[in-house]
Amino acid sequence: MSETTCTVETHDLSRHFGKFIAVNQINFYIPRGEIFGLLGPNGAGKTTTIRMLSGILTPTGGSATVLGYDVAREPEEIKKRIGYMSQKFSLYNDLTPLENLSFYASIYGVPRAQRNQRIAELIEAGGLGDHRNKLTRNLSGAWRQRLALACAIVHKPPMLFLDEATAGVDPVSRREFWDLIYQMASEGTSILATTHYMDEAEYCNSVGMMYGGELIALASPDTLRDQLPGYLLQVDCERPVDAERVLEQTAGVLEATIHGAQLHVSLADPSYQETIQAVLTQAGIVVARIDPIPPSLEDVFLYLVQQHQQRTAPSSGE
Repeated sequence: MSETTCTVETHDLSRHFGKFIAVNQINFYIPRGEIFGLLGPNGAGKTTTIRMLSGILTPTGGSATVLGYDVAREPEEIKKRIGYMSQKFSLYNDLTPLENLSFYASIYGVPRAQRNQRIAELIEAGGLGDHRNKLTRNLSGAWRQRLALACAIVHKPPMLFLDEATAGVDPVSRREFWDLIYQMASEGTSILATTHYMDEAEYCNSVGMMYGGELIALASPDTLRDQLPGYLLQVDCERPVDAERVLEQTAGVLEATIHGAQLHVSLADPSYQETIQAVLTQAGIVVARIDPIPPSLEDVFLYLVQQHQQRTAPSSGE
């Protein structure tokens, strides 16, 4: 794809650290103006992927381009043209938001004649007006997050990398943060966001699910949900851990997983619902209610991880 339609493209991108395979032959692309989410637990390979794409780490296999530049041969060209924001905000605590923004504007080469106007735009967009002259160390996590985003985009990059940028921030602030991201995407900025929050994947145009350094699924959130086989039930019962163990051995049950104080149970066919009730009652587990529910991305992810583990588990015998 050309630079005008695709901002990121990878082909069997890999990174090894000695014998450890952190990222194993992943393939995806990000069209201009879209939000792409890399979803997975800590250690899945998300940060290593983003560090390769941002020109910080050199791949040990495969290839990738960002804004038309090769990550292995032209990392410095990429660094000039992207924004990068991580969980550990790269802010100077002894400076004010205005001073932080001024510093980053100079680092990124924003022309002096444009700096004041650009900083004023970011202060207003981030709602930082009442905090502009406070020391950054005295700001709450949510305000520091907004400031870090402003610093990352002070030079109006066409590509923005967010690496666990919402970790540790309250749900309301996370929602407001994503409103800002939506606005940027609508203006043509492409965004790659890594996260382990399943609900954040709902905000993305496409989602890549990573586990053990591999991309185990890649599609839109709706398509991923449609791929979950079976019929999903939510079971509200006593002793959910015991209930999970019983149902995992029950005919017709594809999967049973604990979600909070309840169980999500995937059945091969809706007709097995009565069997679920009978099996749990026979095991002495009181069932309050059983309801059919639509699958969440967490249900999809847990199912795909289980399938991946079964495929990659060493075979016994022989």
